Amino acid sequence: MIPQLVTVGYRRPGGRTRRLHVPVLPVALVLSPLLLVAAAAGVVACLATRVSPGGALRGAGRLVLALPGTRLEIEQGAAAVLVSIR
Repeated sequence: MIPQLVTVGYRRPGGRTRRLHVPVLPVALVLSPLLLVAAAAGVVACLATRVSPGGALRGAGRLVLALPGTRLEIEQGAAAVLVSIR
């Protein structure tokens, strides 16, 4: 299943926590022209490094499909960042 919602939360040194909910599909639609440019750059990079573009695309697809359920927490001193992908 493709990720549908990314939640980014951060805690400031003062202890105040904020959360930002980002829907993936609308953001991907808005950024689709940039995604096409990034895909073209990826193909050029694959050809320059002699990596199969099909294999790289399969790997990227598997990575995206494995993202739902991922939680990433980074804490440094009193500040913290939490990223949750659903």
